[in-house]
Amino acid sequence: MNKTLVILIALLTLISGCNQAKNDADKAVAPVDTALQPGDLHQAADVRIAADSPMLAQIKLSAVEAAEIPLDEVDAPGKIEANPNRVSHVVLPLAGRIAQVLVKIGDKVERGQTVLVVESPDADAAISTLFQADSNVNITASAVLKAEADTERTRDLFRNSAIAQKEVLAAENVLAQAKASLDSAKAVREQSQRRIALLGLKPNQYGQKMEVKAPISGKVLEMTVAPNEYRNDTNASLMTIADLSDVWVSSDVPETKIRFVRIGQRIGVELAAYPGEVFHARVLNLADTVDPATHTVKVHAELPNPNGRFRPEMFGSIRHTEAVKRLPMVPMAALAQGEGQTIVYRQKAKGYFVPVPVQLGIRSGERVAVTSGISVGDIIVTDGVMLLKRQ
Repeated sequence: MNKTLVILIALLTLISGCNQAKNDADKAVAPVDTALQPGDLHQAADVRIAADSPMLAQIKLSAVEAAEIPLDEVDAPGKIEANPNRVSHVVLPLAGRIAQVLVKIGDKVERGQTVLVVESPDADAAISTLFQADSNVNITASAVLKAEADTERTRDLFRNSAIAQKEVLAAENVLAQAKASLDSAKAVREQSQRRIALLGLKPNQYGQKMEVKAPISGKVLEMTVAPNEYRNDTNASLMTIADLSDVWVSSDVPETKIRFVRIGQRIGVELAAYPGEVFHARVLNLADTVDPATHTVKVHAELPNPNGRFRPEMFGSIRHTEAVKRLPMVPMAALAQGEGQTIVYRQKAKGYFVPVPVQLGIRSGERVAVTSGISVGDIIVTDGVMLLKRQ
């Protein structure tokens, strides 16, 4: 009987020891009351994980760093445009047939380079006008010589009392008219010579073809002409040449932000074609009026383009910061949502994490500024936050 009692006591002691060991193991990995009370996050219990728990290896920790965060910032869509002061439209000097087109879209041309060859009957007409002007100068010059001789003769006769004074006055009047005609003929000839020079023609040759030259250096952006076409509209643009050594960035800035933008300031430019790169332009002008439909103000900035990377109609955005403040920055992955609050888990000791409510500021890429709740240098959980929330 005593032997049976001893055996029962030993079994009860063994079972009690096993249960106690299980309870101790559970306490080592379980958090202490991690339930979040609605609207009362600051009363949530801290999370403790045993130092030898494999869960710790899945949790990444980082120190909170600070960064310069813009307080007053202009961020508006924009696009690249050709500098309108460096764009030229090629037109025909005279109506005629397009004999040759010597360039194509995308070609780089130099100022004075021939881009078109034109055959025009008006070129021969210009030569004829010059010949006629030369002839008129010669005729009027002869008339002047005759009038001068007549005037001198009448003066001699008058001195010898052979004629009346009115004859002398009449001769002098004829001489004055001849000289005026000569001056007029010379002016017409000079005008004809200038026209011949502007057309690039030789002054004594018929049947010439006109060479239309590039007015500026740059690239051919547009072309609306083909060989053998006959064009009689001398105002229509045949091709557009633009100097893209610098371009404009055009943006519509909201009127609520226009006070932060001033002429001469540098602004950052980001383009969809070159993600991750920031270029710098200088503000040239601001529109004098506000667009009544969009309530924006047109802003133009000059962007150097020495390598030709920027092309008209490229889309992007402009950014200008008026003031900055140094604030803690945390990765987006470090944030967790509580009951109407955003929290981060701050490490108090190894395996010991405290949920801290934070106020967020401006987001920059995959990081966000924190205006209150944590400080620079705090060790927080940046990966594995959901593991802690499930505890």
